[in-house]
Amino acid sequence: MARITVDHLRTMKLDKTPIVCLTAYDFSFATILDNVGIEVALVGDSLGMVVQGHSTTLPVTLDEIIYHCKCVSRACGRALVVADMPFGTFESSPQKAFDNAARLLGESGAHMVKMEGGEPIRDTVSFLADRGIPVCGHLGLMPQSVNMLGGFRVQGRTEAVAQQLVRDAEALDRAGLSLLVLEAIPAGLAEVVTRSVSPPTIGIGAGPGTDGQILILYDLLGIYSQKSPKFSKDFMQDAGSIAEAIKVYAEAVRNGTFPGPEHSF
Repeated sequence: MARITVDHLRTMKLDKTPIVCLTAYDFSFATILDNVGIEVALVGDSLGMVVQGHSTTLPVTLDEIIYHCKCVSRACGRALVVADMPFGTFESSPQKAFDNAARLLGESGAHMVKMEGGEPIRDTVSFLADRGIPVCGHLGLMPQSVNMLGGFRVQGRTEAVAQQLVRDAEALDRAGLSLLVLEAIPAGLAEVVTRSVSPPTIGIGAGPGTDGQILILYDLLGIYSQKSPKFSKDFMQDAGSIAEAIKVYAEAVRNGTFPGPEHSF
């Protein structure tokens, strides 16, 4: 199977072919994802919560992301592997972000880095993109900003915040963004952003109008001990195996039955 590329994902957006994404943190689960045909495997700093047991993603380090990315990259012959840039690894300057991103891609085998933030990281996105590093953005509920946001809350409900989110997305697009995650925002706002930017949008709690969907793997399998968010779904309940549960999720995204109204804001 041919490797999924940034150009491939852009073509899927233009063709309105849903992009299926999942988080992955180790070789065995990533092998299943790749065999099922998931387009994007995200090694997210969510591992700080679902793997390490922290209450937020903030304690995750660059070395830890590199370790988990190495495991996932060994399994993924087709899926594009995206690696989260942990809190504190990209905010201070474009040069520091480049140094950390270059190390992350060089050591782990990942193909793209992901950074949370809007207009304030515009120059950093441009700096990396100009130097050959694809960047995935992340807007809406940004877990690394949980202390500023006052908790894990839906974003973009007011007109002012919604307008700023659109400006953020357009600024990142102009800077050379390759992919954009939209988390926990109203479905209508996600549709506006999706139409406003050239890179594909990947929704998680952002309704059905994005170019693709992503879930936390452990929420999809119902094995995370804490309460899962409203926008998630346990696909293991009616499945006979992990591979079958992931297949059902992928099919639901591709045929438009997930997310449903009960998973949207």
